[in-house]
Amino acid sequence: MKKVKDILNSQTVARVVVVVAAILAIIATILVIIHPRNNTVMPHGDDDAAHTSVVVVAAGDTLSKLLVDQGFSNVDVLEIAKILKSDADITSLRADNDKIEFVRTDPDGPVDKIVIIPSPWRRVEITCDDAGKWLCSAQDIEPDRRAVYRAGEIRDGDSFYLAGGRAGIPDGILAEVYDLLAFEMDFERDVRAGQHFSVLYEENFADGKKVENGRVLAVQFEALRGNVKMYRFKKSDDKVGYYDENGNGAIKSLKRTPINNARVTSSFSNRRKHPVLGYTRAHKGVDFRASTGTPIPAAGAGRVVARGYNNGHGNYIKLRHNASYETLYAHMSRFAKGVVVGTTVKQGQTIGYVGSTGLSTGPHLHYEIIKDGKHVNPMTVKLPAINNLGKEDKEKFLEYRRVLDSGIDLLSAHPDWFIQL
Repeated sequence: MKKVKDILNSQTVARVVVVVAAILAIIATILVIIHPRNNTVMPHGDDDAAHTSVVVVAAGDTLSKLLVDQGFSNVDVLEIAKILKSDADITSLRADNDKIEFVRTDPDGPVDKIVIIPSPWRRVEITCDDAGKWLCSAQDIEPDRRAVYRAGEIRDGDSFYLAGGRAGIPDGILAEVYDLLAFEMDFERDVRAGQHFSVLYEENFADGKKVENGRVLAVQFEALRGNVKMYRFKKSDDKVGYYDENGNGAIKSLKRTPINNARVTSSFSNRRKHPVLGYTRAHKGVDFRASTGTPIPAAGAGRVVARGYNNGHGNYIKLRHNASYETLYAHMSRFAKGVVVGTTVKQGQTIGYVGSTGLSTGPHLHYEIIKDGKHVNPMTVKLPAINNLGKEDKEKFLEYRRVLDSGIDLLSAHPDWFIQL
């Protein structure tokens, strides 16, 4: 089977597509090397391994202390610290994380080379030339990236997080997937027993050992309103985004549910009996239950146009996102530091914290979307995408999606396999 270096690179994808078109019927040769997992750690050493001592930085260790312990003079210590700062941007060491290798040609001689490993993906070497000058070089190490597939099913009483954890999806990946799906789904109303979901994401390995999880490559969820699919794709200008199966932007300008995994306690309605006032009136937003102090993120990028207190909303903030859309967040316990009228905020930036100020029976977020001056239901309004694909990129995306879908089909049949990226 053929190995592809980076399936996400749009230029590489274009070359792969030519091959795929000729051998589309043979799924096994469309993709990259696929084989069962193993966690075997590959031997890592040096011809002079007998003369290399490895020090794992411990609490209280400093570069100066470690170098002096290896026989370096104070002059050399100062020079090495200086070039590490200027040439490798290393100014301090992290306990229980950084490693330093001291290499000697003669086991009883001076150190000829210092290797600092600040992360599995970076290696810094310091050597001394014939004139006694210390030289520094830094090398970035490409991770061994593997795409893995996880699928699950919602059971009675499940939340998405509970079902995702049972399917073996790591917490960090689940949180990212939740953020993506929140642009399209209402997790309170769209999640039911019997629904299936799947995630294709990266695991990054070094020397045959998993170090961390990488990027989410594809997401699928059988929501009540239809099957939601999202794919990560790099455009010809190297900008990365998520797109639905037709190549339309999946990231919307606003999120339907600002707070992840929060339960809807009161929906948008033109006639609702107010829990405090006792009479019927319109409920112009959606209430999300959350504990006091829970951070409230901005549903979209925008500018603060109102911030204050009134008897109904309590502490509230209003954001203007563009000429058409505004959002309002009410009953806050307090505002985020530095967020005042005129402040520009990013999507996801904390603007305040959940509380129960104003006419409220308990801690929750009251969230409104106003479109062209009229309140709309956050759970049903059609929201504009931030980033759609041009014609050329869309054609590449559709070919890429077919390739990726073939890989997903294969991994769904063999979940213990992975795709070598």
